Amino acid sequence: MKLNYIIIPLIVFLTAFIGSFFTERGMMWYETLELPSFTPPGFVISIAWTIIFFLCLISGLIFWNKGKKRKRIALLFLLNALLNILWSFIFFNQHLIFLSIIEMILLNITTLLLIYRLIPVSRVASALLLPYFLWVGFATYLAYSIYLLN
Repeated sequence: MKLNYIIIPLIVFLTAFIGSFFTERGMMWYETLELPSFTPPGFVISIAWTIIFFLCLISGLIFWNKGKKRKRIALLFLLNALLNILWSFIFFNQHLIFLSIIEMILLNITTLLLIYRLIPVSRVASALLLPYFLWVGFATYLAYSIYLLN
């Protein structure tokens, strides 16, 4: 068995788990905020992130199994995972809405870079990250709207 079939899912799981840990710790605060009318219900957000993490997992496995330009792209995947966790910490734990927006912009830049860098390696691996890019873009707009309302 290839080690990447253990390590990549573990990284994705830890990213999701740690991010949800910070999110759950900040839900009491979040529920006190004035939210825009287009805020999706919590179960929709949970489903979206579950799908996104699954797509990231598949993208990472495809990329790694292609065996091209591994180091730089792998580091970009790791940076993206850290930024994903950091957003939950900044927004839900520290309650720094504006800083979280700036951080989300960085998260989306790394996602866009991953999409671009994966094209020559695997168009499928690249395309699997498009929902992530779109969702973070929407989440950035949502956070900005929350910032304006609060």
